[in-house]
This record gives sequence, structure tokens and C-alpha cells, in this order.
Amino acid sequence: MALSPETRDKLKRVSTATLATALYKRGLRGQMIQGVLPLHRPTESMVGEAFTVRYIPAREDLNGLEVFRDPTHPQRKAIEECPPGAVLVFDSRKDARAASAGGILVGRLKARGAAGVVTDGGFRDSAEIATLGIPAFHQRPSAPTNLTLNQAVGINEPIACGDAPVFPGDVLVGDADGVIVLPAHLADELAAEATEMTAYEDFVTEKVAEGRSIRGLYPATDPKSLEEFATWRKAQGR
Repeated sequence: MALSPETRDKLKRVSTATLATALYKRGLRGQMIQGVLPLHRPTESMVGEAFTVRYIPAREDLNGLEVFRDPTHPQRKAIEECPPGAVLVFDSRKDARAASAGGILVGRLKARGAAGVVTDGGFRDSAEIATLGIPAFHQRPSAPTNLTLNQAVGINEPIACGDAPVFPGDVLVGDADGVIVLPAHLADELAAEATEMTAYEDFVTEKVAEGRSIRGLYPATDPKSLEEFATWRKAQGR
């Protein structure tokens, strides 16, 4: 099921922390990609469906520079086939000693309308990528070509990225805290629930800033808190 514009817009306005809580309620605890952070602070959450690339440890006799001359090489092919609005996700085996991609390839992704790029390894040209205006998440900068350690063997198949399972079409949401993976069939209901949770959290934040205790407020164990929230929400138009 394709990600609707309405769900995409809702997810852009909620945090990975709130989504993690909503997933936890459904028994899903391992959806946060571990060890990745944005190259630059996002102004809104990155949102897009996963388009995946899988690396395995390189076998040196099959992984020389000449492989990049092949237009069907999985890394190169993925750059040209990742759909507009999708997020390209690299399974780099949590190894940042070799780059998953660099500035030219990420620039091409931006030009093709990708919503972002994520790796549990590293990017080369990281300072350049940070200026491109496309959300990019990695473990740390890495200069060596991916061919040094990684061999691209699969496109758009289930992968692991930072210990999280990522299936093609799953929805990735990324913010300053990292990237979380939403199973595709849950995206609409998670977006709706997280939107509701965010409204209440904003109300709580305001009250705490005014000096209010969290008792009965967060969580809302006092019915009066919910009554106040309803009044606040109406006044805020939310």
C-alpha cells in the first residue's frame, strides 16, 4: 500500500520518540536503527518508503574498481531506480570503515527526488552531503570506497540496518534523534496516533514550563488533565 500524502504530512510533524512509544504499545521494540545520526539537523522529519541495498563482506577478486563500469552494479542501479519520495537504505553491516556512498551519488539521489538516504555505515564527502539539502543519516564519516570492505549484492529486498529489520516499502522516519522503521501496514494508524500523542505532549510541555507537576498530567491519570487538554486543544485549533 502506497504512503498517502496525508500520512506523509502527519509523519513529518511527529518525532521518532513518539513513534517509538506507539510501536512499543504494539509489541514492536526493535524498530529504531541503532547508531545513526543526521549529517545536519532536520527542520522537519524525513519521511519515505524504504528502497534497500544490501552489502556483504567483499570478496576481493570480485570487487575491483572495474565493477562500477557495469550499469547493473547494485549500488549504481539503486541510485538510478530509487523512486522519488523514497528513502534509500544501505545495509552496510554496521561497518563505517568504508563508505556506503559519497557526495556525487547522494547528489544524484536528491536530483531524482529521493526523500533521504540512510546507512548503518558511513558516507564519504560527508561535509558536502550535509550541504545538499537531502536528509542523510549515517554512523560517521568514512573516506575509503565501499569496495574496500563491502560488496553490493541485492536491491529492494529485506535487510538489517543498525539491527532494525527493514522491508521494502516500510516507512522510515528520521529526525535529530535518529531513524525509526514503521511496518508499511501500520503507517496510517501510527501517524494518526502519534499526531494525537504529539498534541497532548505539547500541552504537557507548556504546563510543565508554567511550573506544573507531572503527577496526574504525564501520564494523564487525573481526568482533570484531559479536561484541561480538551479546552487547550480547542483554543489552539488542534
